[in-house]
Amino acid sequence: MADAPVVTRFAPSPTGFLHIGGARTALFNWLYARGRGGKFLLRIEDTDRARSTPEATAAIIEGMRWLKLDHDGEIISQFERAPRHAEVALEMLANGHAYRCYSTQEEIQAFRDAARAEGRSTLFQSPWRDADPATWPDAPYVVRLKAPREGQTVIEDEVQGTVTFRNDQLDDMVLLRSDGTPTYMLAVVVDDHDMGVTHVIRGDDHLANAARQGQIYAAMGWDLPVWAHIPLIHGPDGKKLSKRHGALGVEEYRAMGYPVEGLRNYLTRLGWSHGDDEVFTTAQALDWFGFDGMNKAPARFDFKKLENVSGQHIAMMEDAALLEEIEAFLSATAQPELSQTQRNLLSSAMYCLKDRAKTLTDLLEKAHFALASRPLAADDKAAKALDAVSIGILAELTPQLQSASWTRNDLEAAIADFMDPRELKFGKLAGPLRAALAGRTVTPSVYDMMLVLGREETLARLGDVLSTGRD
Repeated sequence: MADAPVVTRFAPSPTGFLHIGGARTALFNWLYARGRGGKFLLRIEDTDRARSTPEATAAIIEGMRWLKLDHDGEIISQFERAPRHAEVALEMLANGHAYRCYSTQEEIQAFRDAARAEGRSTLFQSPWRDADPATWPDAPYVVRLKAPREGQTVIEDEVQGTVTFRNDQLDDMVLLRSDGTPTYMLAVVVDDHDMGVTHVIRGDDHLANAARQGQIYAAMGWDLPVWAHIPLIHGPDGKKLSKRHGALGVEEYRAMGYPVEGLRNYLTRLGWSHGDDEVFTTAQALDWFGFDGMNKAPARFDFKKLENVSGQHIAMMEDAALLEEIEAFLSATAQPELSQTQRNLLSSAMYCLKDRAKTLTDLLEKAHFALASRPLAADDKAAKALDAVSIGILAELTPQLQSASWTRNDLEAAIADFMDPRELKFGKLAGPLRAALAGRTVTPSVYDMMLVLGREETLARLGDVLSTGRD
């Protein structure tokens, strides 16, 4: 299979949202395939009918769409392929690589209880493994794999290296249940083979599964895929990532305002590295990504690092692309869409917003001055900055601004000329100006706000504050 075109797959179970760990697995598969001109396939492992829901499937597909992880061909439903899975199990039964097992659950439990009492392995050994067909009863049975009981099963893994399993530690796993439905272990192998998957890239919690699944490949005479079991994501405390560490689903990270390129960049670095590069484009990731940069140790999720990477991607983005992402974010989080006036002001303000914003939410908060409509409603801190003394200062400043040319140099000069004879420090003036122009105390510089808003809107906002102060 070394010379075959690369085919990878992402195979989530639709029992909930697209977990951030699943998103990273999808991303690694996408990068590996796309970077080599291969195919990236999507299979929904929906055999657990009690827990699989259409809503979860839709959430997974939407999460991948937002992450821009496009897949080739139709989405495969594992459940719909059940007849094919059963067909393979019956073929293994016919060629002697599987057998009928009539042992009941009570008999299996009795075997394990006795083994435990005698201090031997509780791995079930079916008495039906080599039974004469003439002795088969007219009773329900499962189909079990006739796994080798001696020797070793060796997994050559691109990330974990050579991993060896003793065959006497692997049981004759069930392939078909007594009702004729296939098990997950069988379905995965049949689907991967039929889909032409060349590289199985998944979490290292599946490493033991690879040994058992490898035995099915061997029984069918099929080529093994390239195995690559990647480290799991842990929380900052070193424990497996869970709800206690914060957001879990991709849609939650989207709702918090992380730009898609920033989140993808950060996820790519969780468990993989390219030298000391922390921030990179998708094009670079496609060029660089491979198993040689993979770590064996679990990666630790760090929100501060995510914010840092996110902020650098916001700063790197073209204004038009950033505006488009902001509008998609507002739509996805059910916020009002921008008016044309807001769109224009936001575009002209990007130069003073991008460099310090860590998330889109952060950027929009700093952009409040450009998005708010008169009369502005000041928040509590801004309202405190507009006391009687401050309003008096703004009343004296306004005529100076009315006669100033509307350039940064002239505005700076006008404010300096106003402060010097009054022996005012800029901080004494900046707070009330921020409050008047934005209704907030954390904003871009007052000069940037005045330039973005323009003379007319700036003076109008100051006029609103002065008229309110006189009421």
